[in-house]
Amino acid sequence: MVESQQTMGEKIAVVGGGSWATALIKILTENQVKVKWWMRDAEAVAHIRKYRHNPHYLSSVELHPSKVKPYLQLREALKGVDWVILAVPSAFIEDALKDADSSWFEGKKVISGVKGIISSTSQLVTDWFAEKFAVNPQHLGAIAGPCHAEEIALEKYSYITIASASEDTAKEFAKLLTCRFVKTSYLTDLHGVEYAAVMKNIVAMSCGIVHGVGAGDNFQAVMVSNAIIEIQRFLDTVAPLERNVNVSAYLGDLLVTSYSQFSRNRTFGNMIGRGYSVQAAKVELKMIAEGYYATNCIQRINEQYKVDLPIVKFAYDVLYNKEKPLKAFEELKGKFV
Repeated sequence: MVESQQTMGEKIAVVGGGSWATALIKILTENQVKVKWWMRDAEAVAHIRKYRHNPHYLSSVELHPSKVKPYLQLREALKGVDWVILAVPSAFIEDALKDADSSWFEGKKVISGVKGIISSTSQLVTDWFAEKFAVNPQHLGAIAGPCHAEEIALEKYSYITIASASEDTAKEFAKLLTCRFVKTSYLTDLHGVEYAAVMKNIVAMSCGIVHGVGAGDNFQAVMVSNAIIEIQRFLDTVAPLERNVNVSAYLGDLLVTSYSQFSRNRTFGNMIGRGYSVQAAKVELKMIAEGYYATNCIQRINEQYKVDLPIVKFAYDVLYNKEKPLKAFEELKGKFV
């Protein structure tokens, strides 16, 4: 466990205005940090300044004006900070940062809270960021672990892991996210953690699809058991490293996303399994299901590696090849042990 330091003086910029950004700000303001919060919604910025709550997400979370300042101009939000946290869905991150310049991130450490993949390039967020903004890879990291924003809002005790190629970066940032209801740890398997986070969204969405066509808890348990094997097989191929995928940063995140009532990926998949079109499910969900975009990206990446990924193939067949969910489910059933 990383000990909390209640007298920290770091300044942090959070990029994104959704539930996860709001939850991260709640954690950060438990410590003595200053948060500059960028979002593109002018009405939300005005509302937060006046009422101290995000009007659209986790509105029960009180935002202290002495610690949190919302901004509409990204460049202004990034001035004078030590850390930048990316909390924008992967589908929108390129657009959110389209006007940004490399100089804006000079001397800063950047942490991805995205848990997704850049769909246009099939790159991990940290790889894309390093390439586009020339940030030192040692100054990049990612947030991992089973930690739904809704439970952070309720102060349910949670575990978060910070991954970075630099142990110092991971350890330093882990201290910032340690508070009375969050325990943090750190590791150096950045790519493994990022890929695992991408794949667990595909698995959770697939769990929703099979539930939508009538599968029960028994089958889902088998599916998730096989999923961690599938994830390890993929990680060992694309990011070979000695790792234990049975810890919370990998398996814990997979479990909570596959089973939780708060899992938007599972909810999205359940709609697809019940007969919704992709577009109809997107409209009803009103939030991004990262697994939809991740499925296409992992399928494309795996064209090079050719790892056996039956759950990814199942999701791809349903979402992109337009195969009937029940037919795809019948094919999937014979591939597990």
